[in-house]
Amino acid sequence: MKVTEHIDKATSPLFSFEIVPPPRGKTLKAATDVVEQLLPHNPAWIDVTAHPSGAYYNEMPDGTVERKIYKKRPGTIGICGVIQNRFKIDTVTHLLTQGFTQEETEDALIELNYLGIHNVLALRGDGLNYNKKYAKDRSRNFYASDLVKQINQLKEGVYLDDINNSLPLDFTIGVAGYPEKHFEAPNMKMDIKYLKDKVDAGADYIVTQMFFNNDAYFKFVDMCREAGITCPIVPGLKVLKNVKQLTTVPRHFYVDFPDDFVNEMTENPDNAEEIGIRWAMKQTEELMAANVPSVHFYVMNDAKNVSTVVKKFF
Repeated sequence: MKVTEHIDKATSPLFSFEIVPPPRGKTLKAATDVVEQLLPHNPAWIDVTAHPSGAYYNEMPDGTVERKIYKKRPGTIGICGVIQNRFKIDTVTHLLTQGFTQEETEDALIELNYLGIHNVLALRGDGLNYNKKYAKDRSRNFYASDLVKQINQLKEGVYLDDINNSLPLDFTIGVAGYPEKHFEAPNMKMDIKYLKDKVDAGADYIVTQMFFNNDAYFKFVDMCREAGITCPIVPGLKVLKNVKQLTTVPRHFYVDFPDDFVNEMTENPDNAEEIGIRWAMKQTEELMAANVPSVHFYVMNDAKNVSTVVKKFF
């Protein structure tokens, strides 16, 4: 079932979750163990993140430096296929513009269609840590809106090259929204404009970056509606478990923390995990009272505290 169908047909609050593929060298069990912890909470869908290749450098005995390209977390499509077919839970595959050509994207979408996966999240993704060279006969998507356009063309049966007897590929397209503004946008107004570009290009729903102040989400939704964005806007939450994350999370995700949350965490570091759970419960309760489409949790690879939060609502 598509994400938008889950939302349209829901008769009770929905919960969705996002996990990451295991690091290179680990087994699929690392991902399925997390999913099994989430099963009691009736996931409406599970997102699986995607990661481009990265580079590392080795100094050789002769003094030269050798660059090696590797993919730290491979297997996004395969993990989605296993989750959807083993656990009968719909999955959302993340697709990136960074590090991938349009040809690779088209191949990925064809493979997803084979697997019966019809939900994707279109993202630009983080910048590469090396200068990737693209073959002259390859094409690229530079922005998430370009990626949405490509997926939407495939929904209409338009491929990069003519393929005999080709059929349209049926996908629901999600995109990311930023209640506290994307760090590269000059202001919130322009950020909403960029978001509307993605929706106008064919996106069906929005899932937000994590936030810790619900007022930011509600204001963001109001701004989107004023701009003519009418699709569902799913709020994203993360459960903090230690004081260190007050520094690491903003550095990686460019989010703000409310003063009272920071004060309570820093004044009671030994109780940080309990405080993080309680704060997420409060956010969830308020969002559900506002009839949000779903509450989306950034689980990554640690489902324990998310499970503690969600089970309160069953």
